Amino acid sequence: MDRLGSGIQADRLSPEQYAVNFSDLHPRLDKHEALVAADRCYFCYDAPCMTACPTAIDIPLFIRQISTGNPLGAAKTIFDQNILGGMCARVCPTETLCEQACVRNTAEDRPVEIGKLQRYSTDIAMETNRQFYQRAASTGRRVAVVGAGPAGLACAHRLSMHGHSVIVFDAREKVGGLNEYGIATYKATENFAQREVDYVTAIGGIEIRNGQVLGRDFTLADLTAEFDAVFLGIGLAGVNGLGIEGEELNGVEDAVQFIAALRQAKDKSEVPVGRRVVVLGGGMTAIDAAIQAKLLGAEEVTICYRRGKESMNASGYEQDLAASNGVIIRHWLAPKRILGKDGAVAGIELGYTKAENGKLVGTGETGIIAADQVMKAIGQTFATSGLGSLRIEAGRVFTDAEGRTSVEGIWAGGDCVGRGEDLTVTAVAQGRDAAESINRQLAAGAQPAAAVA
Repeated sequence: MDRLGSGIQADRLSPEQYAVNFSDLHPRLDKHEALVAADRCYFCYDAPCMTACPTAIDIPLFIRQISTGNPLGAAKTIFDQNILGGMCARVCPTETLCEQACVRNTAEDRPVEIGKLQRYSTDIAMETNRQFYQRAASTGRRVAVVGAGPAGLACAHRLSMHGHSVIVFDAREKVGGLNEYGIATYKATENFAQREVDYVTAIGGIEIRNGQVLGRDFTLADLTAEFDAVFLGIGLAGVNGLGIEGEELNGVEDAVQFIAALRQAKDKSEVPVGRRVVVLGGGMTAIDAAIQAKLLGAEEVTICYRRGKESMNASGYEQDLAASNGVIIRHWLAPKRILGKDGAVAGIELGYTKAENGKLVGTGETGIIAADQVMKAIGQTFATSGLGSLRIEAGRVFTDAEGRTSVEGIWAGGDCVGRGEDLTVTAVAQGRDAAESINRQLAAGAQPAAAVA
């Protein structure tokens, strides 16, 4: 237990090392690399990769367009289904979605690099500011979108395409939600999240109002009275607590907040990190926090997960990425208490666990890991305040397949609903589909809210 109480410090590395550590994880393919990668595609008629994509992008088509020297055409094919295709190309777990389904993904071969090809084409379109969509003639209808994350932005863009005016309300100072605050810095470099927001909102007809919190600055009743429809894309605002002794010590923090602070830091050297860091959890947040702690200069980073490797929500690729960055992953360990010294973290006691008759139980054995920083990444919670009479099931907003909630005129999508995985690409699909549902209802002749008033 040496170095207990050594503290959390900033500026552990040289400026050059920070620049290297937080550079682009997968730099964009050049033209030759893209053509070679595209040439590996079989252009399957019943492409399983397309079925595996939550936004149903016509993957064989856009890859064929790249192979024939038409990256802008490929970008339009992608944006037709996923207007946030640039970010999804960077953060989608393609290894468990489209690339896992690729027919070339065999023991003897590797899948087509679909994610990299998607980035290649969408980056070209965004860098040249090639816009593919124009607003339809104004319908005179106004829609409120609460939450400017992937679901909200996708919904707003599709509604604007149909000629509706959209007001987006967001609690934070910057637009983007998870894409701006929750993505590992090395996955989306050079302020990409904000550049994508600018690209998406360039269609016009979308007004952003920052610093607006549902339940504090406005209510659902206010929105339904003023607007013709409402879409909720409010994400998950809460973080699960450990409920153990020592959780209040200095050096214990939420991994989500750590990632957000790092994302917003203009100078990575100003972000403090411990020498010995323990991250609790088994999902993508745990992996992202652990890797970035190591990149900030932590000497030892350990992920502790209460179940086995096969139960971790983080993909095998992400687990391997963590290991390649020097992160230690230990399984079958559950936190018992956090040890302190002079009010700060000094270590953590964990209990060994096992699966018994399908249930997780403790073995009675415990161990201690020295640490001066403990990060909690054991899941986020949904804050239901301000939702009035909306039906909540399993801690999320209940919706049907079109995103309609239990209250007439209100739709929802993204992490706040109980459908699909908590992924950026899933949120985009739900926002897009809800917008189409809203448009159908408005086109059916529902009276504008102003006329009703």
